[in-house]
Amino acid sequence: MRKIAVIGAGITGITTAYALLNRGFEVTVLDRNRYAAMETSFANGGQLSASNAEVWTQWSTIFKGLKWMTQRGAPLLVNPRPSWHKYSWMAEFMSNIPNYKANTIQTVRLAITARDHLRAHAAKEGFEFDLEQRGILHVYNCKPDFDKAEKVNDLLAQGGLERHAVTPAEMKVIEPALKGELYGGYYTQSDFTGDIHSYAKGLGAACKRRGVAFEYGADVATLTRRDTGVDVGWANKHGNQSDHFDGIVISAGVRSRALAAQVGDRVNVYPVKGYSITVQLDDDDSRAAAPWVSLLDDKAKIVTSRLGANKFRVAGTAEFNGYNKDIRDDRIAPLTGWVENLFPDVSTEHAVPWAGLRPMMPSMMPRVGAGKGAGVFYNTGHGHLGWTLSAATAELVADAVLAASRSNSIAVAAQ
Repeated sequence: MRKIAVIGAGITGITTAYALLNRGFEVTVLDRNRYAAMETSFANGGQLSASNAEVWTQWSTIFKGLKWMTQRGAPLLVNPRPSWHKYSWMAEFMSNIPNYKANTIQTVRLAITARDHLRAHAAKEGFEFDLEQRGILHVYNCKPDFDKAEKVNDLLAQGGLERHAVTPAEMKVIEPALKGELYGGYYTQSDFTGDIHSYAKGLGAACKRRGVAFEYGADVATLTRRDTGVDVGWANKHGNQSDHFDGIVISAGVRSRALAAQVGDRVNVYPVKGYSITVQLDDDDSRAAAPWVSLLDDKAKIVTSRLGANKFRVAGTAEFNGYNKDIRDDRIAPLTGWVENLFPDVSTEHAVPWAGLRPMMPSMMPRVGAGKGAGVFYNTGHGHLGWTLSAATAELVADAVLAASRSNSIAVAAQ
């Protein structure tokens, strides 16, 4: 097993291709877009946040979703329109509530590992991605929310993360741009931020220099398992194309479910829409007033990243509304309003809105490793933590491909 296709050129696909390349595989990456990272990996919140590794599988998430169902600007919005996929996914989500603690701890461990890989890859290959190593500050404006964070902190610590409580005075020393009355916060110095799109492009360029083949504008339509691997069929501007591969890794975001079904696997990702705005800091006052330290407002479910001197990324909300990618004003308004409330001197006149579909598993854990059939592997379903976890899960799936390759070589030699 030497010739591997990676389906998807988002952050998980690109890091997977890089990990496979480093293990000596001949790699081809296929993506339906003209460039890398044009969908969910285009304009996310920017945080590489082990401190945000708490999974959502709690009864409180269900109750909040019910309470907010009629509030169009709510942090979590569920379209009540009947859908078998949506409601069956939610039933499976509830069945994973007993795994909340174990999955949170495991996610923290993956995130810590991934941070090291991401920085190492960029340093080795020599590309920039607006890296800001200033930590992440969680902010709370009331005691109940702060007290809940203390309980979460115990789980983060079990996963190996150091995050400590800070007073309002200490918070304003960490980030002088903070305004308003705050009850307290938690600060994770080891977390950092960066531009996911720039990173995927930079690592993709490194892969290409080192021999990875990229098929962009390739809309993968068929996957057919053979005894010797998988036939992949796709359409591009030249018509229908196909090739045979010894193995495939599906990293296709929200399309992973449909592709997995073709090779006999159930990968129950659901498209959970997230929104962001990229605020252009065009004037001196805005540049001075925008924070450099990354923030996470747990109550509003909003995160921020400073992407260089002239860009401020603000992202948040979760919307269960199928494969709809429409950008709704009533979902963008809470993001701009949050900026105007906490950072009134930042102009939001030039704020570019965006929406992407996060591929989320009901367990909140990514699907990583081998499928049922020989030569089929997955690195998908990372939900809102694709940027945070991808480099670690890429190493795991590449190890699985390598182990299968060696096993296959031994079996062939024994025949």
